[in-house]
Amino acid sequence: MNNQLYPCLWYDGQARAAAEMYCAIFPNSKIISDSGMVIIFELNGQKFMGLNGGPHFKFNEAVSFVISCKDQEEIDHYWYKLIADGGQESMCGWCKDKFGMSWQVVPEMLGQLMSNPESGQRVVQAFMKMKKLEIEVIRNA
Repeated sequence: MNNQLYPCLWYDGQARAAAEMYCAIFPNSKIISDSGMVIIFELNGQKFMGLNGGPHFKFNEAVSFVISCKDQEEIDHYWYKLIADGGQESMCGWCKDKFGMSWQVVPEMLGQLMSNPESGQRVVQAFMKMKKLEIEVIRNA
């Protein structure tokens, strides 16, 4: 029995364009199949389904994808690619792509820095003022 879990993302006729954009941004990514109504793709080895379901439902911040980044170069790469062509910056490392999907672009060491009893509160105060997270500023908080 195969109980693989993967998200189904509802688009208004733009599932193929979204999958192509995401596959161009993330390594180890590919489109697996496309029936016109449903597109199956992988981002960094994680399976996704895009559904051309129409205008009935929209993405919101209740669901977001977290991208854990090893360095500032990765943060900058994902941030600027995701907000390109109509995406939006938000606060604290959150952004939306042009399709309305929410993303959190964060340094992989953020949890460790936040849990430090001596500097954790300063770390939180530092990144709460940022849109795109800056590792050096957070690390020096």
